[in-house]
Amino acid sequence: MRYEKEDLEEALRVLRKGGVIVYPTDTVWGIGCDATNEEAVARIYALKQREDSKSMLVLLDSPAKLDYYVDVPETAEMLLNVQRDDVPCTKDLEDSGDDAKPLTIIYPNARHLAPNLVAGDGSIGIRITAEPFSKALCQQLKHPIVSTSANISGHPTARFFHEIEDAILNGADYVCRFRRDDGTPAAPSSIIKVNKDGTFHIIRQ
Repeated sequence: MRYEKEDLEEALRVLRKGGVIVYPTDTVWGIGCDATNEEAVARIYALKQREDSKSMLVLLDSPAKLDYYVDVPETAEMLLNVQRDDVPCTKDLEDSGDDAKPLTIIYPNARHLAPNLVAGDGSIGIRITAEPFSKALCQQLKHPIVSTSANISGHPTARFFHEIEDAILNGADYVCRFRRDDGTPAAPSSIIKVNKDGTFHIIRQ
């Protein structure tokens, strides 16, 4: 499945102007903005009706860019190295095991990101996306992109486009067209928090 060039370009135009988009990710549908733009991040908290004390994760297109935004303990490097290169952009719940899930790692000492995006302990969750649309967004924006599920806080996660609430769609500046008809079951990523000393904690398998 190929995305339309015009769809990508419009999403990028909105992101560069500090706007908010609804877009397909390597897991479920997400709400996104430039992760370095504090005002745009605040708009996502408001749209989700979520307290800004609860940090949101971001997407990057390459592990090579991690060092600019976070400390990368050796344990995190090992986790990235063992992750399969061909992780599918969506997860077939019946045919795939947990090892097929995309992986979000929470890293210590976040920097060069919007302050209201970072957790109180200075950490930030980052996932390296292999999904074509979100990867192209990160590459061409040249900044990380916020990735939080496209639902109001406390409401069910939208696994498919048609499950996204009107309040979310109407509150975004642009709703991407790519994969709107995709019916492949998807699930949130695994989440592992890695501390500066290399110890880690599995938050979600």
